[in-house]
Amino acid sequence: MSEQEDNIVLYSAADGVAVITMNRPEYNNAQNGRMTYLLDDAFKRAVADDEVKVIVLRGAGKHFSAGHDIGTPGRDVHLSQDRVTMWYDHANKPGAEFLYVREAEAYLGMCRRWREIPKPVIAEVQGACIAGGLMLAWVCDLIVASEDAFFSDPVVRMGIPGVEYFAHPFEMPPRIAKEFLFTGHKMSAQRAYELHMVNRIVPRAMLSDEVNALAQEIAKMPRLGLALTKQAINFAEDQQGKRATMDAAFAWHHFTHAQNELVSGDRLSGYDGRKMAAENKAKDK
Repeated sequence: MSEQEDNIVLYSAADGVAVITMNRPEYNNAQNGRMTYLLDDAFKRAVADDEVKVIVLRGAGKHFSAGHDIGTPGRDVHLSQDRVTMWYDHANKPGAEFLYVREAEAYLGMCRRWREIPKPVIAEVQGACIAGGLMLAWVCDLIVASEDAFFSDPVVRMGIPGVEYFAHPFEMPPRIAKEFLFTGHKMSAQRAYELHMVNRIVPRAMLSDEVNALAQEIAKMPRLGLALTKQAINFAEDQQGKRATMDAAFAWHHFTHAQNELVSGDRLSGYDGRKMAAENKAKDK
């Protein structure tokens, strides 16, 4: 692994709004383990600050996030981290246990933690929002996208039934979710807006200003009222089966990782970031 990168998550707060920025633009904000845990630290910081009423999650550079890090020099899946859920360390575990435990903690577990943040969270999405990036956007309460933003989850190409935070049939109608996954095609910001997955679309040059204005408007509301409103809507989603669906899909997801390793010797069926990106580009031509 290369020398550890600095400042891969940035934090600022002013006028009741905390802004958390993924800052690996040279890798399109691919999320390694260190970034994931630093994001969690930043969210905890925003929650603990009584002056913060609203949180914005954004990505530096051209793209919001190209997903989980499956191929940069900073990939650190093998390293232990200071865990934030009750799962034990994954790094010294054999076989399928290694990845199941890591992803239960760092992917599904983290996303569920962040969905339950008792303050409104707005995703500011530009460019690519792919797989693990899609998970980050989906845990946010609102999504404001630039006109050039696009969304995709191409992991079926690995034999995997969608990313770990399996919100697909709740973010879009079931038949659209099937097409989205079966083809791996990009979904435009306009199409996502039509499906009610995105709240607003604006020109890229206006994206940050639009998000800030929306955050400032929401920040005028009482803190407890915002928290309880969010809790009520999340509860309604869970009553419709969102949490149970994710539990089932997560098990199937890890059956595939184990199957891939048995058949090909690689949990990701031989895909790294470069190969996945190349096939995505070929499909979209």
